[in-house]
Amino acid sequence: MLQAIIDMLYPVRCPVCGDIVTPKGRRICIPCDEKLELIVEPRCKKCSKPIELEQKEYCSDCERKNYHFDCGYSLWVYDSVMKKSISDFKYCYKKEHAKYYIEKLIEVYGNTITKLAPDAIVPVPIHKSKYRERGYNQAEILAKGISRELNIPVLSHLLIRNKKTLPQKQLSDKERLRNLQEAFAINEIIADEHLNRLNKILIVDDIYTTGSTIEACTNVLIKHGIEHVYFITLCIGKGF
Repeated sequence: MLQAIIDMLYPVRCPVCGDIVTPKGRRICIPCDEKLELIVEPRCKKCSKPIELEQKEYCSDCERKNYHFDCGYSLWVYDSVMKKSISDFKYCYKKEHAKYYIEKLIEVYGNTITKLAPDAIVPVPIHKSKYRERGYNQAEILAKGISRELNIPVLSHLLIRNKKTLPQKQLSDKERLRNLQEAFAINEIIADEHLNRLNKILIVDDIYTTGSTIEACTNVLIKHGIEHVYFITLCIGKGF
């Protein structure tokens, strides 16, 4: 009865169209679910971007760049549909979208993450000014959801963002790298307590575009003794 009352007061709304989801029990409308482009093979073995040729192992980005993370995974192609959904999640206080995102992440990649066996999950941090403005870090919400489902500890504040950077979407590849130089650091208090027990880290973020953010976080972790870094994101751009 309590659940019925909650459903009446706060019906589940679709993370794509925003309408009340039908039938009950789903977290996304069936037509909207069909609009989302799941990442499938062939995909880059390094970053998970879809590629055109099955005989290729890596996308053009990963062929040209020497990324230091082991590998990563993404759920959907970052197209106009997911751009709107994630924008609402990040900037319009639609935190409830995370329930569907996490459900789908676990459905598709739960076993993969379990096999990677990370010692901890670390969300990409946002600057404190953005946190004050939004009231939450979208990557932390995702990380905590994965943590609950797979029983892997999450260290929300192992990485800190000590530099307010320009929005990455406005910048070229080279500008993105410069923009993120020294943007991230280790939280020494958290590190002193946990770092000596950590060997493998799973970084969580919402979008992977050029890889600059994940690479910047990876380099900080490796510098402090982490041997293996993986990542998982909701979306990734195409990388033919």
